[in-house]
Amino acid sequence: MHHRLKADMAIRYPMAVGLSKGHPVTKNVTAPKHARRRGRLTKHSKFVRDMIREVCGFAPYERRAMELLKVSKDKRALKFIKKRIGTHIRAKRKREELSNVLAAMRKAAAKKD
Repeated sequence: MHHRLKADMAIRYPMAVGLSKGHPVTKNVTAPKHARRRGRLTKHSKFVRDMIREVCGFAPYERRAMELLKVSKDKRALKFIKKRIGTHIRAKRKREELSNVLAAMRKAAAKKD
């Protein structure tokens, strides 16, 4: 079995120095870990979030931020959301989400007319 493995692999020499130093071995192919998909949005969680958004609407701070975005005060909206949420990255994501909602509302209003 040891000889068969050597024939399958690229020619490597058991050298002590250099780029391909050491005993020639084959890499194990491992399946990706389940923990790598942590945070990925599932179909069910997206459905639940959309349902909650439809039933409850927006939080007061989100409505105020949307008003700031309507008058093109993007930076002020970001600072306001950051103060309420706590982190810069989450605030940027929330601002993007709210501006997408406003764009969808404008698109729906234009389609209605």
